[in-house]
Amino acid sequence: MSKAFTKEPEGDDDDEGGALPPLPAGSKNYMTPAGYARLRDELLNLIDNERPRIVEIVHWAASNGDRSENGDYLYGKKRLREIDRRIRFLTKRLDVAEVVDPSAHHGSDQIYFGATVTYANGKGEERTITIKGIDEVDHLAGEVSWIAPIARALLKAREGDEVQLMTPGGLETLEVLEVRYPPKKEA
Repeated sequence: MSKAFTKEPEGDDDDEGGALPPLPAGSKNYMTPAGYARLRDELLNLIDNERPRIVEIVHWAASNGDRSENGDYLYGKKRLREIDRRIRFLTKRLDVAEVVDPSAHHGSDQIYFGATVTYANGKGEERTITIKGIDEVDHLAGEVSWIAPIARALLKAREGDEVQLMTPGGLETLEVLEVRYPPKKEA
């Protein structure tokens, strides 16, 4: 049977818009101002540029006749569904976002959302992470979500404190070495 006649799975898969985890029940969707701006820019680009461009391609491809073997038409329709799914996802996440400016804590030695924390484990290995929102983390850049176990263990601790983290290998003690926040921006 031709792929054109296969039925796609149905269901509300809006939260697959970026393969991001769902928000924990009852929690807020904290974001830094930069993370909010980046997601908002992506949403506006999809609405203002990407979607109209794909609609134009689909319209052109549909005018060519037989749609069942028209790759431009089939790919275009699939891409439109992906774009629409991402638009719905971003709209939902941005609607419930609570923007928190980490620079408000500049100079503090206590760990809150947006902090960049350097800590050492029991072996003396140092690691630096930045605590950010679920939708904006970049694990390769050393960022972790505020709901990650490491972030939950570190939140509210201060420089010099020791915290306990339950890991698959057992309980681990971490020492907070340094807490940094971005400087306040002048208006």
